[in-house]
Amino acid sequence: MPYPDETLLFHPTPPADGALEVVFAFPNEYSVGITSLGYQVVWATLARRADVSVSRLFTDRGDPLPLRPDLLGFSLSWELDYSNVLTLLESLDIPVHAAERGDEHPLVFGGGPVLTANPEPFAAFFDLVLLGDGETLIDDFLDQMVALKAARRPEKLLALAQVPGVYVPSLYHVTYDGPEGPVATITPKQADVPPRVPKQTYRGNVLSTSTVVTPRAAWENIFMVEVVRSCPEMCRFCLASYLTLPFRPASLEGSLIPAIERGLQVTDRIGLLGASVTQHPEFDALLDYLNQPQFDHVRLSIASVRTNTVNAKLAETLTRHDTRSITIAIESGSERVRQIVNKKLATAEIEQAAINAKAGGLSAMKLYGMAGIPGETMDDLEQTAALMVHLKKAAPGLRLTLGCSTFVPKAHTPFQWCGVNRDAEKRLKYLQKQLRPKGIDFRPESYSWSVIQALISRGDRRLTPLLERARHYGDSLGSYKRAFKDLRGQLPPLAFYVHQDWELNQPLPWDHLAGPLPKETLQKHWATAFSGE
Repeated sequence: MPYPDETLLFHPTPPADGALEVVFAFPNEYSVGITSLGYQVVWATLARRADVSVSRLFTDRGDPLPLRPDLLGFSLSWELDYSNVLTLLESLDIPVHAAERGDEHPLVFGGGPVLTANPEPFAAFFDLVLLGDGETLIDDFLDQMVALKAARRPEKLLALAQVPGVYVPSLYHVTYDGPEGPVATITPKQADVPPRVPKQTYRGNVLSTSTVVTPRAAWENIFMVEVVRSCPEMCRFCLASYLTLPFRPASLEGSLIPAIERGLQVTDRIGLLGASVTQHPEFDALLDYLNQPQFDHVRLSIASVRTNTVNAKLAETLTRHDTRSITIAIESGSERVRQIVNKKLATAEIEQAAINAKAGGLSAMKLYGMAGIPGETMDDLEQTAALMVHLKKAAPGLRLTLGCSTFVPKAHTPFQWCGVNRDAEKRLKYLQKQLRPKGIDFRPESYSWSVIQALISRGDRRLTPLLERARHYGDSLGSYKRAFKDLRGQLPPLAFYVHQDWELNQPLPWDHLAGPLPKETLQKHWATAFSGE
């Protein structure tokens, strides 16, 4: 059921007698969860089915819940939200570990980018993990669940493991090369369990759009439109590109324009989403459509855009639609480092983007950079600082911000074998010292958070007890280090997961989960990155 301040853009179907009872949760506050396009779309998919009765749950509010749900699902978009998953399970009197649940408990499933990339640190908490795009996977999964409604728990899990994209962690056995060594093998426990679980990829050209608009969303009253999925650039560290391949643009006439027209019936704020929105092959035509006089009142928000697509027309369009700032990702001021990460971008193009932004009426530009990229030297970092200073002179009056994170290795990317640079925190402080006195706003991401993110990103099942301990100690890097001390000898040290460069032939915790590209292809991309070093 919608809340009083929600406007629905779909028609829920009243559940039939005996419908599957599903609780679909987002492990954060409502304002955060309802701003997730993925959460919105899956909830609407559930609510449109007559054989499903769905209730929503957030950490601060929720619908009336069924006494005996058949399914409890979580959409996980941020690694540290795992703590809220456990809190919600406890509040519902559901055992935190799947192995301790019986027929009286719902099957607990999870999805979203965190779990699709590497679910292994959280494997003990979920009966099922849905890997990949939900467009066909959700319905295939629910069809099987409806058919199995009266079955016992083990029978359900075995049958669901046959659905492509449905991963049942308890049906796989993991061995290690000693308590502190890497993963050795990952094998099915039964012959009829698939040895590898394929991520599901939706290949259509009608992409996701908002199913609800509300003033209580983190982006107030916004209607979101997915313009593209994945990214053709394939920067070698980028999960958003590699995990979601291939690059798919939405149909302009069949998806984007009809969606925007629907959204404008209920709000005047439109958000264009995607990893590389301006690389839609008909993006110029989309701008022409939005620049019609009847849309002058529309507020337009746009995700990060490719730097060399920032032209005067784009800047003028954004200015006309009440946007004063634009965001680009440059990764580094060094062309050498950009070549390592496959960022096909010349320094002159960055300068031109700033000039075009200012000429088009924008007042601010945010650039995203990264410290500690594999192969980076201090000379490269100095070039980043010098570039920012140069941009300030090239586009006087344009307010510049450099948001800078630490490189974090991500599963299913060529840089999954690379560790976090131990000097990255010093490098962030160097940039801060160089830029802030020059009047450039420098916003570093927490180095400690990057370490925790890397730990979870490259973690295996041995992290489960560590995550549970750290949760009780508090959400800080010190809490994780304390938990590692408690469990010394039972799992590898922190440095193994976070800082160590892994061997290319080393078994990975997610080797049994097939991403878009084979491991051999990722190894070739890794080799290409460093072939000039």
